[in-house]
Amino acid sequence: MAPEKKTPSQSQVEMTQIVLAGQANSMGNAFGGRIMQWIDIAAAVAARRHCTGVAVTASMDGLSFKAPIKLGDVVVLKASVNRSWRTSMEVGVRVEAEHPDGTRVHSASAYLTFVALDESGRPRPVPALEPETPQEKRRFEEAGRRREKRLG
Repeated sequence: MAPEKKTPSQSQVEMTQIVLAGQANSMGNAFGGRIMQWIDIAAAVAARRHCTGVAVTASMDGLSFKAPIKLGDVVVLKASVNRSWRTSMEVGVRVEAEHPDGTRVHSASAYLTFVALDESGRPRPVPALEPETPQEKRRFEEAGRRREKRLG
């Protein structure tokens, strides 16, 4: 039986972290690896919500750091499933640095691929994604092009 269809809003995630002293380098910037870890966690929650079960990271690509995140900044991670295929999903994550004055700066973006697993650890079908808004439809189409490049 095919899984039901879901919309991106049904699995969206917004997660926050604060950059503490042990998470920043000598320049006062958050370690890139720590940001990558938080990206992976936010994306994993979105993938899990979409497939209602275990999903594991297959790849992270398209990660780009746009602006530094400073010690004491609040990191806001927004994750959303962009597209799903038979057993996999692409999740996009936008990272913003919220400065102490409340202003936010787009600091990083990444695309991750997750695969849903059954109880035996084998890939299992995931629900189709049904984008509703123009932005969701654009992300859906772009995810298809990125997949073609990855598999091409």
